[in-house]
Amino acid sequence: MDGMKTLMVLDFDHTVVDDNSDTWVIRCLPSQTLPDALRSSYRRGHWTEFMCRVLSYIGEQRVGPEGVRGVMETLPLTPGMRELLTFVAAHKSFVDCIVISDSNAMFIDWILVGAGLRAAVDQVFTNPATFNQLGHLQVAPHHAHSCSRCPANLCKRAVLERYLSGRGAVGVEYRRVIYVGDGGNDLCPAACLRGRDVAMPRRGYALEKLLGGPAPIRARVVPWSSGADVLEQLRASLEA
Repeated sequence: MDGMKTLMVLDFDHTVVDDNSDTWVIRCLPSQTLPDALRSSYRRGHWTEFMCRVLSYIGEQRVGPEGVRGVMETLPLTPGMRELLTFVAAHKSFVDCIVISDSNAMFIDWILVGAGLRAAVDQVFTNPATFNQLGHLQVAPHHAHSCSRCPANLCKRAVLERYLSGRGAVGVEYRRVIYVGDGGNDLCPAACLRGRDVAMPRRGYALEKLLGGPAPIRARVVPWSSGADVLEQLRASLEA
């Protein structure tokens, strides 16, 4: 090891956890389903706006914070992710780890804390969430941005570039960035990676197909199926 750290960047839904946290929360409803009018109110590119309405509806059904948290803590981790994050937590001198996700801060924190893995993650960049005076969970957009390729509330590339710039300002340069994700909104940040970095799309998901298309990125592309594949890449980075 040359003393420079590796940065592990993780998506959350269908990456750290093996489902979508925003749809998993519906299980806390007695009916475990949404009214048709609410389901049909979604507008493409405005998922967080839609989730605000979903969470308000959940609150109106008198499902309190502990009821929501209890359901979220049952969301399973993707196979191998516990071992990956346990390794990261034990090697913080050599690895920084951040999560960039279009979920929300409350869900991610509950799940990581419930799994005993919060110490592995240095920072979480996602949509802020709070409970209002009625006990209803409210979610706000992470930020405003000008990227036409990303959802209105979050451009992961802008977040990653800002994070790297901030770390560089205090003298931290990463020998390698390993970006792990699955979805279409992970393409934008993957496109800003350097030649020595690694983009890891989940096999069988949208990002793998996008990275195999006509717009190649500079980073090496290594598909993954489980956290064990990601851990193998991380170990190789640390041992290089």
